[in-house]
Amino acid sequence: MRMRRCALCGKYTMKEKCACGGEAESAHPARFSFEDKYAKYRRKMKYGMRV
Repeated sequence: MRMRRCALCGKYTMKEKCACGGEAESAHPARFSFEDKYAKYRRKMKYGMRV
């Protein structure tokens, strides 16, 4: 079981759904890999067209 964070209220929980009714998503970042196929797209989403 992993720690989760509510997308609506921002509180941390261990359940799939928060007490406020929001969907809880993983609070941990994605695992790092040098062979990341999608890093270019994540940077484009984060920084916009500057990349």
